[in-house]
Amino acid sequence: QVQLVESGGGLVQAGDSLRLSCTASGGAFMNRRMGWFRQTLGRERQFVAVISWTSGTTYYSDSVKGRFTISRDNAKNTVDLQMNSLRPEDTAIYYCAATYTTLALPTSQSDYRYWGQGTQVTVSS
Repeated sequence: QVQLVESGGGLVQAGDSLRLSCTASGGAFMNRRMGWFRQTLGRERQFVAVISWTSGTTYYSDSVKGRFTISRDNAKNTVDLQMNSLRPEDTAIYYCAATYTTLALPTSQSDYRYWGQGTQVTVSS
């Protein structure tokens, strides 16, 4: 069982930066994949980024590539999402997710077993 708690959301202006953090408790590191998704009202959760806990390999959606960076800290058991050059269209509730797999980096929400409660990010124009 893995528990996930997000933090770091807030209200910023377009062009600003924000850093989200996800603290994980429970579960092993081996084969763990950690992802970030986001959701706006009336829409499905959208993949943002994923990282392999053991190798550090990352993958991003096209909409955030070059602006967002996902990273993990083994000692703190946290996964961060550094968001730069924020745009109004980045406004959403951001969710941290975890799963265990030996496959490649999963990008579908159905691939993830554990979810945090979400944190709101609002970018004003």
